Amino acid sequence: MDALYNDAALTAFYDWDNPWPEDFDWFLSQLHGAGTVLDLGCGTGIFSVALAARGAEVVGVDPAAAMLAIARARPGGDRVRWVNAGAQGLDLRRRFEAVVMTGHAFQTLLKAADRAACLATIARHLAPGGRFLFDSRNPEAREWESWTPEATRAVQAHPEFGPVERWNAATWDAAAGIVTYETHYRLADGRHFQASSQIAFPGLAVLAAEIAAAGLAVDRWYGDPSGGPVRAACVDFIPLGRLAG
Repeated sequence: MDALYNDAALTAFYDWDNPWPEDFDWFLSQLHGAGTVLDLGCGTGIFSVALAARGAEVVGVDPAAAMLAIARARPGGDRVRWVNAGAQGLDLRRRFEAVVMTGHAFQTLLKAADRAACLATIARHLAPGGRFLFDSRNPEAREWESWTPEATRAVQAHPEFGPVERWNAATWDAAAGIVTYETHYRLADGRHFQASSQIAFPGLAVLAAEIAAAGLAVDRWYGDPSGGPVRAACVDFIPLGRLAG
């Protein structure tokens, strides 16, 4: 398990370093009217709780116990059912009007077999007429090139630890299509927390084939979390789809 998500010393920085992003507003708009939602890779639960606050019945699933501890303690967290499990092989024996995976959580699935298992989980839990969506960064945009210490280093105030210096570093493995990135937090008292993480960057053709193989159909591809089109070097690949057939 990636320490960035399952080490309590590091998860204490997660919401501070990753506040509500603008793309979550767009994802919420795409789920309007869904009465039941399965949120895969829900992390600290900020998106799941927002869905529940809009009246949806939400199940949030994540393999990281430390992240779910934050989710359960979040205001409104008692309105969500939390499940400590990975997306691969999950079977809740029910279907949902929407299945969602935000925050590029899909990219933590490094192998084709893991992506196939996750997509099978989506298909297994999606009700007829329901919709699914997730986001995966476009490798042609080469976003990792901006994840350097020089570009990301900043000092910000943490509510518990005071001033914290944070930065990232990343390396690209072209053969594997995987980025290994480091996350660093240095406190004023000299304590230094760090984690190394990996994410995959499958291309559009690969994603499309894997989605179809899972028995899912994409109604529309988006190229960014504001509803923009897929184009060369667009930021994301975001499929909005349903069960095939």
